[in-house]
Amino acid sequence: MPPLFRRALVAFSAAILLAGCEAPAPTFNATDVTGAPYGRQLAMTDHNGQPRTLEDFRGKVVTLFFGFTQCPDVCPTSLSNMAEVMRLLGPDADRVQALFVTVDPERDTQALLAEYMPVFDPRFVGLYGSLEQTAEVAKEFRVFYRKSGDTSGMNYTIDHSAGTYVFDTQGRMRLYLKHGETPENIAADIRQLLEGR
Repeated sequence: MPPLFRRALVAFSAAILLAGCEAPAPTFNATDVTGAPYGRQLAMTDHNGQPRTLEDFRGKVVTLFFGFTQCPDVCPTSLSNMAEVMRLLGPDADRVQALFVTVDPERDTQALLAEYMPVFDPRFVGLYGSLEQTAEVAKEFRVFYRKSGDTSGMNYTIDHSAGTYVFDTQGRMRLYLKHGETPENIAADIRQLLEGR
């Protein structure tokens, strides 16, 4: 066998072996948005009155949902599903932080969020800001929201995006969960992120 051919064969064989050693790419139930050019900055106040950024939760998988406390169905359903995810994760749930950003800062006060969040899970954190901050964060995350119904007073409702963003332990946005995803599928995706996938 000519030396040049032998070297090429050895190099090819080594490449095949190395390819076989690489970890398979993760397969998620949710939409993989890794590398998206948005959803990188968040600066709001939590329901205990503390300023918060995404950096505060580095080391945990973070879920981020936008809604409002007077929402009749989508918001409580999403938060209830996330509470079930935490139950399914067992001890690993302590490595997950669920965040709820209100798109209704006129009605969702710190005190109201402080009462609302523990109804679902005492570890959940509600975030709020001024009208301007809320608009800025919603724009950063490409979240749609607008008042509807009787907008002349305080009896309005709010139409809004209903998905949830998921960040890995390094603070990178990785997944987008569509409304209605099952807790079992969400828990499976979060486990992969906790494993560093």
